Amino acid sequence: MKIVFHPEFYKVYTSDPAAEAGRMEAIVQELKDYEFVQPEKATKEDVLLVHTKAHYEFVKSDEEVFEVAMLAVGGAILASKIAFVEPAFALIRPPGHHASPDSSWGFCYFNNVAIAVRKTLLEGKARRAVIVDFDLHFGDGTANTFRDDEMVKYHHMSGGNIEGVEDFLKKSDFDLVAVSAGFDKHKEDWGGILETEDYKELGKIIAEVCEERNAKRFAVLEGGYNHRVLGKNVREFIKGFE
Repeated sequence: MKIVFHPEFYKVYTSDPAAEAGRMEAIVQELKDYEFVQPEKATKEDVLLVHTKAHYEFVKSDEEVFEVAMLAVGGAILASKIAFVEPAFALIRPPGHHASPDSSWGFCYFNNVAIAVRKTLLEGKARRAVIVDFDLHFGDGTANTFRDDEMVKYHHMSGGNIEGVEDFLKKSDFDLVAVSAGFDKHKEDWGGILETEDYKELGKIIAEVCEERNAKRFAVLEGGYNHRVLGKNVREFIKGFE
């Protein structure tokens, strides 16, 4: 299991909770036993696989946000490449699942997971992909991106319905799983729903189905805002996912 991370993700690039100081530090501290690899920034061509030129230019107008957002996309892309050798977790920010082709909100700018998945499919490395999103919030940007794409199915876990994730995977046709890993459903975070051990179970379910199908897998950080428990939740998910 590789952890994709760059020290630039420590940067407080805006005032929203996803960019808050100490958030990434809390996770890195819990993952110190894993091997970390550094991504490079994505290219404009990568971003345009999902987003319009107008949206790209809109994000680019804020230089500080733009620089870290391009690195986040690069992190998701690197994780998707590593997935063909071993599972990977992209410890990146800003998050991305609220970024649609021509708009974004909810602390997101570019849709990291969507870009990585589309690039992988276009390069012919995978035939069909599914995206599992267990963030507290529905990933409207991801759903919008793949609404008419028969090669990609998106599933948002409602409430604490972990069994629904397993059912979705077993009924789907795929050779690549991308996970929008948001940790704000935790009982001590905004959602107040999941226990820490539930994240390990989620990771385990995804990993086991992938192993049965000989499918590849990677995950990308989305939400999660209580620094006291965030790192532990990420660590437990990775334990199950690896």
